[in-house]
Amino acid sequence: MTTFTPKAIVHKRFGSSACYKVEEVHESTQNECPGLAIMQKGPCLYRCTLQLPEVTVVSGIFKKKKDAEQSAAELALEKLGINPATKSPSLPEAWDALVARVSFLFSDEFLSTLHPLSGHFRAALQREGDLSGQIPASVVAIFDATLCNMCKSLDPKVESNPFLVIPYVVRAAARLSELISTSEEELWFRRRNPYAPETVDSSSIQQLGSTKIFSIEAINIPSSLEKTVERVILNVSSSGYFLDVIAKQLGLLKASDVLISRPIGKASSETRLYFAAPKQYLLDMSSDLLNAKEACNSEGSLNARASYLSGQDIYGDAILASIGYTWRSKDLFYEDVTLQSYHRMVIGKTPGGIYKLSRGAILAAELPLAFTTNAKWKGYFPREMLCTFCRQHRLEPVFSTQSTLEESSESPKSHKKLKVTDLPVKEAQYANGCVVSAGVKDSVESGGSFRCEVKIVSKFHDFILECSPKDSFKKQSDSIQNVSLKVLLWLNAYFRDPTVPSERLNASADGLNIRFDPQNFIKVFMLCQHIHNVRRNETEEGKSVCSNSVNVSYALPGHEFRSLNIEGPDSGVTPSNGSLSSISYSVSLVTEGEHMKELLESSDDFEFEIASGAVIPHLEPVIMQMTVGQSAFFSADLPHQELILAAADDSARMLSLLSSKTCFLEYTITLLRVTEPLEDRMEQALFSPPLSKQRVEYAVQSIKESCATTLVDFGCGSGSLLDSLLNYPTSLEKIAGVDISQKSLTRAAKILHSKLDASMSAINSAVLYDGSITAFDSRLSGFDIGTCLEVIEHMEEDQASEFGNVVLSLFRPRVLIVSTPNYEYNVILQKSNLSSQEDDPEDKNQTQSCKFRNHDHKFEWTREQFNCWATELATRHNYSVEFSGVGGSGDTEPGFASQIAVFRRGPVRQEDVLPEVSDMEHPYKVIWEWSSNNSSRSALTN
Repeated sequence: MTTFTPKAIVHKRFGSSACYKVEEVHESTQNECPGLAIMQKGPCLYRCTLQLPEVTVVSGIFKKKKDAEQSAAELALEKLGINPATKSPSLPEAWDALVARVSFLFSDEFLSTLHPLSGHFRAALQREGDLSGQIPASVVAIFDATLCNMCKSLDPKVESNPFLVIPYVVRAAARLSELISTSEEELWFRRRNPYAPETVDSSSIQQLGSTKIFSIEAINIPSSLEKTVERVILNVSSSGYFLDVIAKQLGLLKASDVLISRPIGKASSETRLYFAAPKQYLLDMSSDLLNAKEACNSEGSLNARASYLSGQDIYGDAILASIGYTWRSKDLFYEDVTLQSYHRMVIGKTPGGIYKLSRGAILAAELPLAFTTNAKWKGYFPREMLCTFCRQHRLEPVFSTQSTLEESSESPKSHKKLKVTDLPVKEAQYANGCVVSAGVKDSVESGGSFRCEVKIVSKFHDFILECSPKDSFKKQSDSIQNVSLKVLLWLNAYFRDPTVPSERLNASADGLNIRFDPQNFIKVFMLCQHIHNVRRNETEEGKSVCSNSVNVSYALPGHEFRSLNIEGPDSGVTPSNGSLSSISYSVSLVTEGEHMKELLESSDDFEFEIASGAVIPHLEPVIMQMTVGQSAFFSADLPHQELILAAADDSARMLSLLSSKTCFLEYTITLLRVTEPLEDRMEQALFSPPLSKQRVEYAVQSIKESCATTLVDFGCGSGSLLDSLLNYPTSLEKIAGVDISQKSLTRAAKILHSKLDASMSAINSAVLYDGSITAFDSRLSGFDIGTCLEVIEHMEEDQASEFGNVVLSLFRPRVLIVSTPNYEYNVILQKSNLSSQEDDPEDKNQTQSCKFRNHDHKFEWTREQFNCWATELATRHNYSVEFSGVGGSGDTEPGFASQIAVFRRGPVRQEDVLPEVSDMEHPYKVIWEWSSNNSSRSALTN
């Protein structure tokens, strides 16, 4: 049964006499700050007035115009006593309606209308001889959506196989023998009586003597995967019928032998596939879909590439062309389809390809690994990409949001711990395109957050997959974007290697909280195995000059660049995790030995977030070694051929070079600017000196007071603290840093190595370790001082407690300094205009609760919560603890911006039982070490 929306029913009954007027409604939100006289502007809402001949109605208020229009239509139907949920027509009624529709299509009235199908009727009248007025049955079936919907009520299989419309239309036309002559054998129709002369004149049909020839570029897609896709030229006459030209290109005698696919891409697109019609398959109404496919197989082989593009079975060779008639004009519409656009269509069927195309950076961009904030995300948003992906594969995503409410507890908890509450669905609310329960809005206002699930089903509602993450988010839009990205990343991994073993596919799905139906999943995506074979060993042997990693002469841990060259003075402004980096770049295809270079892709300003995975693996390690204003040059392996051909303007020439020459890619990059994360920008703008420098100065003062000679920085990151310590005279002789990010450690190694070589400090030993600070390594036991500045908030709370226990019971430094943001101070920080730079411009229902200072913060504690955490640890492990901070004042509310706890080890008591520690516990990996005793003063490890 075909379901019509209220608006569609109104249009069917009242046509152009239905008048919709949508007005924007401005509502002010209630101030949550007592005494503030300025009313805050609320979200952009809409209300619709629908005027019909018999009644006028006004809708409620909605976030989307289309929802307001549907609501108005529904109200109008209710007032008129029209039940939208009418029963489906009987079989005879459905056939009568189909016959009536076919009769209308061959009427004088239809010929002069602006309709994609009427353009074909007008062009058919210009055909010569016996072909004059002949309309292929496939054209009538494919270009009238009303006919297709009517046929779906007769046979639901039409949804998955639109070519089944043709036999139904042929049978309907046979009932109109006085109006239409038909040929079931040759699959064409013709009106028996000529059109009225005034109808022909008003239809602007081309007159003889003014003929023009249009040369239109199209693509020939052979059914055999052994043959390459090629460019062809269609020479179409303004006084002829373009389908005759396509039939000739396919080696067919008649246009009626041509079948036409659905639109490729958007529904309004005229880009379609044309191929030879297997008649027996179309006319055998008694055969089911499986038998129909077998009949079609007997006449031609499945065209895997064309079928993959269109989402329906295409047999034999096919022509991909963008040509036809539209709703906007009676003139023939056409545009070239190049090899580049074909390859872009192919990669645009994958999640990664959709993102690359949205950024215009096929050879530089990569689908990011995490969604941070709307302001930092570039390109299509994850939900938009998932909807696009589903539309292209004829699937439907169903999003379900659920509200989470703050957990009530007597003991103070962090601002993250939440519990899920099932909410009864009472009144529908519209938010970000999802229908959510009325309680969701209340949840936001009460300080709750959201979880989102997404289910993907086929057009027949067969289950494909479902993702149900446990993550909660303060904004509903963030929960939707994050669940969408999880699905996209999993699908993208599959498209990279469709032959992945089922065990690995299941394991990766489990890791992302995805469950799927293997049988339905493979059924939907089985053709991608023929298209997206991205195994590197299929690149012709000897055609690449370097491995997936590139080397540099001054090798740094984890990244070895073979042909990297960085030029320009060091400006001192470097990227860091979370910062937005802007680069200009170009990528060229270079042929080895001949020094031929072909530009493939370039950008004057490409922006991305560091450490989000938004660029190809080669690119970020290079940029992390650069400063603003510097340029870098490096070579890299060829990616999959499809990407090169999609990037190249002249795909045919690139294909020739790739097949006959040894090639590689050459990248040229200039780092234009670096925008620090919001947290850093706020601190630098509101504090002098910045909080980061104040924390370092606090640590330096503690070092001086304790006469420490050894220091370990837990969570050292890019080495900012260790680097800053070298600027001060201290008693330190040995420093060490631990972090789990090799990228950050690489940056730290470069900074410390160059600075220590030129330094005259007392430090004679420096080591960087790759490891988790919740694991114990005996090499760092018993240091004089340990620091952990602005680190624990990036961990889950249970991990922060585990770190505290491990460091005070096993590492046991004489002094431990821990700092973390004071959540209560955020209200002051976020009054700054800087905070608005991270706001979601589409989220106009934001609550008044404070945001975390950084998207990566798992929690932020109040002073009371931090004091409880630190005091419990100190008591348990025989340490004393003092509280202080930097930024602001501890004597006035809301305290310091950055709160600090200083733990001091107490004397060993008789009742203390210290854990036994092995000197051989070395889980950390030495990434880099430096010694003043070494003749070269450095020793880098791989």
